[in-house]
Amino acid sequence: MAPTESSTGRARVARKGVRPAAPITPHRLPAGEESDWEGIQGSADGTGLRIAVACSRFNGNVTRLLLAGALGELDSRGVTGADRTVVWVPGAFELPLAAAAAARSGQYDAVICLGAVIRGETSHYDVIAGQCAAGIQQIQLELSLPVVFGVLTTENLDQALARAGGSAGDKGAEAATTAIEMANVLRLLERARPGFTADDEPRRTTR
Repeated sequence: MAPTESSTGRARVARKGVRPAAPITPHRLPAGEESDWEGIQGSADGTGLRIAVACSRFNGNVTRLLLAGALGELDSRGVTGADRTVVWVPGAFELPLAAAAAARSGQYDAVICLGAVIRGETSHYDVIAGQCAAGIQQIQLELSLPVVFGVLTTENLDQALARAGGSAGDKGAEAATTAIEMANVLRLLERARPGFTADDEPRRTTR
C-alpha cells in the first residue's frame, strides 16, 4: 500500500478498494415557533435580547467572515446594533476571559465566541482548541448564561473558509441563532412549572 500525503504533511496509508466516507451534512431541528414539537422550545426571535460577540483577531481572514455571518443573523432575528457589542481579542485562547467578563457584567442575555483554530505541525492546535472549548463551557455552566462556541477547529484554511459562509455553511450565523434560542429557553425555564409550554409565555415586544 502506497502512502499518500495529507494536507498537514503527515503520511497516511491508503487502503486499497476503500472509498473515502461521504461528507455528512449536519441537520438541526428548527427552533421554537418553527416546529410543532411538544415541550419548552426557545424562540428564534431575538427582539429585545442583548448579545455580546467576542471575536478572535487570529486567522482574521476567517473570523471576519464568521462575524459578518453572526451580525447578519442577529439583524435578521431582531437584535439591533444598539443591543449588541462586539469585542475583539488576540486569539481563541483569550475568548473565555472576554466571554466571562461580558457574562458577569449582567448586561447581556448571551455571549457568542467566534474564532478559528487551524491545525499546524505542532500540538499547539490541540492545546488551544481544547482549552478554549473547556473555558467557554465552564463559564456558561457557572453563570447559567448561554456562551456559544462558534470557534472553527479545522485541518486547513480551506475547511475553515468553507464553514465561514462557504460551501459547508455559516458557523457564525449558526452561533447567533443558537445564542438567541438558548437565551429564550432559559427565560422560559425561569418561569417553568409542570405542564408549562412556550405557549404560556406572552410574546416579547421591543423595549
